[in-house]
Amino acid sequence: MLLTNEILETIIDCAYEWIVVVDTDGQIVYINQNYCQFLEIEKGDALGRHVTEVIENSRMHIVARTGKEEIADLQYIKGNYMIANRIPLFSNGRLFGALGTVIFRDTKEWNRMNSHIKSLLPRLQTYLQDWNESSGAKYTLQDIKSVSAAMRELKQKVKSVASGDISVLIRGESGTGKELFAHSIHSLSPRSHQPFIKVNCGAIPEHLLESELFGYEEGAFTGAKKGGKKGKFVLAHGGTIFLDEIGDMPLNMQVKLLRVLQEKEVESVGSLKPIPVDVRVIAATNRPLEKMIEEKRFREDLFYRIHVVPFKIPPLRERPEDIPYLTDYFLEKISRRAGKRVTTFDEEVRRVFDRYHWPGNLRELENVVEAAVHLTDGERITLSSLPESLMGDPKVLIGQLSLKEILEETEKRILERTLEQFHHDKLEAAKALGISKSSMYEKIKKYRLEGNF
Repeated sequence: MLLTNEILETIIDCAYEWIVVVDTDGQIVYINQNYCQFLEIEKGDALGRHVTEVIENSRMHIVARTGKEEIADLQYIKGNYMIANRIPLFSNGRLFGALGTVIFRDTKEWNRMNSHIKSLLPRLQTYLQDWNESSGAKYTLQDIKSVSAAMRELKQKVKSVASGDISVLIRGESGTGKELFAHSIHSLSPRSHQPFIKVNCGAIPEHLLESELFGYEEGAFTGAKKGGKKGKFVLAHGGTIFLDEIGDMPLNMQVKLLRVLQEKEVESVGSLKPIPVDVRVIAATNRPLEKMIEEKRFREDLFYRIHVVPFKIPPLRERPEDIPYLTDYFLEKISRRAGKRVTTFDEEVRRVFDRYHWPGNLRELENVVEAAVHLTDGERITLSSLPESLMGDPKVLIGQLSLKEILEETEKRILERTLEQFHHDKLEAAKALGISKSSMYEKIKKYRLEGNF
């Protein structure tokens, strides 16, 4: 009996294993229905997307690129370990993708196996967790939340450059998510199972930076610990080193860093024997490096060494379409973590968010939402729940309210906070504001504040 394509697809869709096929770019070209049901995604929504955006902890894109099979690999998916097989696909000697299968999908059957594994591996899991926290990448492209076209292009750029060993310079204001991009590049690279070491060049005192980066030998200086210490470059061997705030690195260290990048070897403090290192360098800064080069504060040769592939992350104010999306995302995440039922924002709060300049970018937005969640008593976040640092800037209201309305809104907030400060004693609040008791009562009535206390 000849099997039609329709019958074959039905058989594969109903197969015991979950099945996924990707091309050499890591894009999903086929996924069976059983896998889609487990992942809670429609097949049409999965096809064409990068496999790491659909399946957590996937390595299918790496197998599809390297042609090296991975058999019986433990993969953590949706709270449980699964057993994954990843097979490269060849046609006439040419690699054209990879086939992945996952078994032990039955919950009851896997729970027995999963419990057994978990009972055997608690120490290993603790070790792996500690290792990931200290030397592993914690974020992937899925952690970069955005709906803007500019950010979509950057995420696509990450997929394009991740497979190579070229240096990357990530630029952007503080709080835009530079570190997330660095983690994502490492996670998608062939070095993803090797160390990811982060160094904040601006946070380490200048006299300690050399020993932190390159290590030191025993007895190299007073206070050097017994046995010496490995530097960050040696710890990152085989993996990626992320030099954050590289624009804050002093000139003398820039010279030594350039030599390491050129010679691919380091000399620890107190040693004359170089140590070969194989690391990929990702750097980040919010400093104007070109201007610093003109002012002789940053080396031009180092700039071109790290500036092979530049990334420029736009600030939040330049992608306003992301603001409502991110506020809702942060609200859900923070409310769940805080154990509070806060579900939405008043429209006037959203207008404030739209008008605000967000100098601290995503970090500031998340902090504002977190503060508002803790300050609100209801299910909606109102203007009174916003931090003073945000509401104290009248620019956020310009363009949406008249001058009279802005003044009235400011007066209302001052009255509310003064009454709270004096435990709702109207006479004391009136004295503090330099107004009569009758004026205080008139304003309380005007702004309908009586019911608030």
